[in-house]
Amino acid sequence: MGVTPIVALWAVMACTQPQPDGTPPATAPVTPPASQPAEKPAGTPAAATALPTRDEVLSRGCEVLLRLQQETPGEWAYEGVYRVRGQIPIGYRIGGTAIVIEALCRAPGYDADPARQAAVRAGVSLLIEQRTHPLMSHADYDGGYDVRSWAYIYSLQTLSVLDRAGQLPGDLAAAAREARAWYLQALIATEIPKAGGWNYARPAGRATVAPPSPFMTAVAVDALLEARAAGETVDEAVIQRALDVLDRSHGPAGNVVYAVAEGRGSSPSDRTPGAVGRMCAVESALLRAGRGSVRDARGAVDAFLVHWKWLDDRRAKPGTHTGPYAVAPYYFMFAHHAAARAIELLPQGEREEYRRRLAERLMSVRAEDGSWNDRVFPRSAAYGTAIAMLCLTQSSASTLPAQPVPPGR
Repeated sequence: MGVTPIVALWAVMACTQPQPDGTPPATAPVTPPASQPAEKPAGTPAAATALPTRDEVLSRGCEVLLRLQQETPGEWAYEGVYRVRGQIPIGYRIGGTAIVIEALCRAPGYDADPARQAAVRAGVSLLIEQRTHPLMSHADYDGGYDVRSWAYIYSLQTLSVLDRAGQLPGDLAAAAREARAWYLQALIATEIPKAGGWNYARPAGRATVAPPSPFMTAVAVDALLEARAAGETVDEAVIQRALDVLDRSHGPAGNVVYAVAEGRGSSPSDRTPGAVGRMCAVESALLRAGRGSVRDARGAVDAFLVHWKWLDDRRAKPGTHTGPYAVAPYYFMFAHHAAARAIELLPQGEREEYRRRLAERLMSVRAEDGSWNDRVFPRSAAYGTAIAMLCLTQSSASTLPAQPVPPGR
């Protein structure tokens, strides 16, 4: 996979933030430091010094996403190795679509872009209609390896975010809110009994107690908080049980374990280099819900930056949990998104530098066509590109602030 050359730190995220006095952000390309030679060495590609602006990157990303719509208009299925009856599971089709919709809406210029608006309208229609798919029913859920909960989580997240931003298509708004309430009910119905939280890989049997997955539980908490902010009534006990799971997920070194199970021994995936995505997701969810700390969120982002190479080593490679830290390729973009969300909960004076470092890493793995993909499947470039766009726009999103932490925590 070719990547865009980077010859200087890509500080676009820093230079495109609103100024303290409210003036518009700068959009000029970032120039190399003054200490660099004024002239390029012979044979250096022109692209090596022409760094794109943030808006140019996002505009190209929108073009990529519109091009990657699948046979069904408004669908962007996430593709992995898992199949149901030989087909990409409906949970991946809906969940992948929800993520792309949010990215298309958040990129600048959406209100003046009919092509994006039409694609989002088709995507919202898919979220509304496909919840009736036989394999989406939460009443029929019976545990096992079942990824429909990813559709519940990301549909709930996206429909809530779009509603709060006033971006639900007007003629679909009522149906979208009805669908959101359904996804909320479905997510709560598939909570792990007694233990709390969620896991897409559980023993068979809906009532079977199973180890919760911290990284799935963290994004579920985020979706529940977004739904509540959008006006849904969310059972507080469900949220508190999930937060208990996240609290119990901490390992002795500040890492986050792969699964929360009593008596579970340590595994390679639990070590910090393989856990940085989960750490960012868990610490930001805890902080957003009022249980975490800025110190722990900052530590998780620092760990992500320090150990980023272990994620990159597995990017776009075959297989799943391999290497010394059992890193799977699909942790790559997930970890960047979790880090981006955690950064926005840090003290304001710290965010710019962290945004710059995250953007630098993202741009170093951007393909020549303006896309991102952490899998070997071409179809999943839609997911990867959408996640990268969400990372680069996180600072301008109406994300939920951290809640005050109760005394004694």
